[in-house]
Amino acid sequence: MNDAEPGLRERKKRETRLALSLATIRLSIEKGWDAVTVEDVAAAVGVSDRTFRNYFGSKAEAVASRHLDRMHEIGRLLGARPAEEPLWPAVTAAVLHGFGLGVDVAQANQPGDIRWAAGVGEILSQPAVRGAVLEADALAQRELAAAVAARIGADPERDLYPKLVAAVVGSACAVATEHSRTARPPESIAVVLRAALTQVAAGLPVPEAGS
Repeated sequence: MNDAEPGLRERKKRETRLALSLATIRLSIEKGWDAVTVEDVAAAVGVSDRTFRNYFGSKAEAVASRHLDRMHEIGRLLGARPAEEPLWPAVTAAVLHGFGLGVDVAQANQPGDIRWAAGVGEILSQPAVRGAVLEADALAQRELAAAVAARIGADPERDLYPKLVAAVVGSACAVATEHSRTARPPESIAVVLRAALTQVAAGLPVPEAGS
C-alpha cells in the first residue's frame, strides 16, 4: 500500500466535511434555516444523504463544525509560529490566518456583506445551532489550551494560564465576529479581530473617551 494513501484519504474527508459545513451555511442564508434539508445540502456538494449523516448528526452540527475546525487550525498555526515570537503576537497571527485573513490584507480589510451578516444572524439564533456551537467551543478551547501550553512549556491540565488564554481568545473571537456582523454597515472582521486581541494583550485598558 502507498504510504501517501492514508494522508490522501484524510485530506479528502476533511475537504468533504468542510464542503458540507459551508454548503449548510450558504444554503441556509440563501433560503432560510427551516427551508433547507439535509438532502439539499448533500445534493449541493454532490454526495449522498448518507454521506452527510456519516459526518454530522444534524444541520446544526454541520454549522458548528466550521467553528471547531477553525479553532483547531488556529491551534495548529500557533504551534507552527517561530519559537522566539512572543505569545500574543503569535496568537494574533494564528487567529487572523485561521480566519483566512492573513494573506490578502486589502481583501481582509473589506467590510462584510449586510445580507450575509443577517443570514448568519438568523442561523445563530436557532437553539439547536447555539447548543452545537457551545459544545464545539468547549472542545476547541481544550485544543487551543493544549497548543498554548506546548508553546510556553506549561501543563494544559494542571496550569491555569493556558486555559485562561484559550478562553479569552475564544471569547475575543466570538465578540469580534458578532461585532463585525452586527455593525451597520458590517465592519471588517480582520480589523475587529486585530483590535480585540490587541486590547486583550494590553490587559484591556479603559479606552479614552471618544476613541
